[in-house]
Amino acid sequence: MAAGPALPGLFLVFAATVLLIFVSVSSPTWEKISFLNVGSGASVTHYGVFGFTGSQTHIGYDFNPSNLGFDSTTLNTEIIHNLTKVLILYPIAAGISGLAVLFGLCGAAYHRVGTVMMLLATSLALIVTLIVWVIEMVLFGIARERFHDQNVDAQYGNANWIGLGALVALALGVCASTCGVFGRYRRHRDAY
Repeated sequence: MAAGPALPGLFLVFAATVLLIFVSVSSPTWEKISFLNVGSGASVTHYGVFGFTGSQTHIGYDFNPSNLGFDSTTLNTEIIHNLTKVLILYPIAAGISGLAVLFGLCGAAYHRVGTVMMLLATSLALIVTLIVWVIEMVLFGIARERFHDQNVDAQYGNANWIGLGALVALALGVCASTCGVFGRYRRHRDAY
């Protein structure tokens, strides 16, 4: 018998999973989604999870806008390079929340244990997403300011706000999943 209490949490976790997948395939894979857009006109460089415009896909990178004439020595430090490696947590959070969706499907279709497992996986995905969102906002905030210090145009991209949307959806998903754990899963039989 289907369990209605698990459905709101399932919907929110599914929405968060889709948003986290969008963030995970940001530039250089999908140029429409980026954390930071540097430059103007035809020479815009987009920075994403696995690199930037024109780079190979890899974990961790240096900010290297060679087409902008930017002195990158103040930005390409070991700490900044290592912080770009932390962005791998976005695909990890997407995988965990995808696992939570599978648990939620079991909870909605079969048993309360699936909803409990969805709650636990969603909570873990929420923690991972919160950590990576705070780190990426600090990372790209520092980068943006360093670009502005040298009169280079730099604007936040849409991946920051898509990540925030996923974070909010996961937080609401945890709340809805918690309510779903305590919901009614069986119909009570009428006594004759």
